[in-house]
Amino acid sequence: MRRLAACLAGLLLGLTSLAGCGDSSSSKTITVFAASSLTEVMAELDTRYQQTHRGMTVRTSFGGSQDLVAQLKDGKPADVLVTADVQSMNEARKLTGESRTIAHNSMTIAVAPGNPKHIQGVADLADPRLRVVLGAPTTPSGRYALQVFTKAGVTVVPKSEEIDVRSVLTRVRTGEADAGIVYITDIKSAGAAASSVPIPAAQNVTAAYPAAVLEKSGHQDQAKTFVAWLTSAEGLAILTKYGFITH
Repeated sequence: MRRLAACLAGLLLGLTSLAGCGDSSSSKTITVFAASSLTEVMAELDTRYQQTHRGMTVRTSFGGSQDLVAQLKDGKPADVLVTADVQSMNEARKLTGESRTIAHNSMTIAVAPGNPKHIQGVADLADPRLRVVLGAPTTPSGRYALQVFTKAGVTVVPKSEEIDVRSVLTRVRTGEADAGIVYITDIKSAGAAASSVPIPAAQNVTAAYPAAVLEKSGHQDQAKTFVAWLTSAEGLAILTKYGFITH
């Protein structure tokens, strides 16, 4: 009887170990490359997704869209790409499946709290006495800024060109710049550290955020499910909460 009990105990232990192995193998991690302007909203999206999709882990790496595409072209592994413009996504076309737009945004002028330079609009940015910073021409925010200036009929010579829109915002927040062109959602993330001067609709542009699964992703099904979830009612509600346009 003792020998039988010992055998049964051993069998039960073995089955428990096998069950544990099964749970571990069902766990999946996907890596998302996302535009820097999505930093705060993606943190909540990732958390919520993990809460509602048990066994899933989402790890997000942020940067300028053009830099993320360059990393992918150099062979850095990822499962999902979310850029801040269609052009950047098109540059990664050979690396991704079909993309879908998850949200839109628009531009504004970031200034120091209280607008001490009394900037009234886009035309004021042409003043050579102002320290204006922009995204580099290869970045989505830089391209959008140039479109804004073209619509407004002004020429702006920046004091510096940054690698991504959050670097532009940082320059303004730290007092290294008097103004910069950023996304409306960036101003919301800055809180009291920055103010903004609206850009009229006739001079503004609409920024699109496409998302796509990487062809070489090792987790195709999980990546596709995540991208689809971003445009679900739950995902869109979170994007809207952070100021993105989802309709």
